[in-house]
Amino acid sequence: MAQAAQTTHATTEAHGGAHEDVGFPPFKTETFAGQVIWLTITFVLLYTLISKLVLPRLSGIIENRRVTIAGDLDEAAAMKSRAEEAGAAYEKALAEAKGRAQSLAQDARAKAATETDAKRKTLEADLAKRLADFEATIAQKKTAAMSNVRGIAHETATAIVERLTGKAPAPQTVEAALDQSKA
Repeated sequence: MAQAAQTTHATTEAHGGAHEDVGFPPFKTETFAGQVIWLTITFVLLYTLISKLVLPRLSGIIENRRVTIAGDLDEAAAMKSRAEEAGAAYEKALAEAKGRAQSLAQDARAKAATETDAKRKTLEADLAKRLADFEATIAQKKTAAMSNVRGIAHETATAIVERLTGKAPAPQTVEAALDQSKA
């Protein structure tokens, strides 16, 4: 290893002398004035480039974006206003439709009630007429049946007496007995 260090030292002397401590160039005071000048030139060039080219473009983009956003907000407000108007118109139309539907339903109920009432009265009149006809028929049949009852009672009484006694009673006697049972 000692030989490697001697070789390195010999190479350094061959290039022009002893090994010199270089350091970080920006911190060297000998080159400080030149560095400040180049810094100033670079700063002025970058400042000019940014202020003349970049900033106008950037401010144009920002202004364009601001105008676009404002336009979009105005359009959104207009759409919101139209949507609210459409909603109000819908609510109004819905209320009118409900009112018309209720009116139609009431008219239909009233018409149905009138028709039903008329049909009911017609049916009641028809039923009353049929009932009267049936009652008249029943009364006629009852009268006819009652008129036959006296004849049947006369024949039955005569047959019973004849069977019990063996001889037929006089018709006046049977009639008198039937008249007594009625009273």
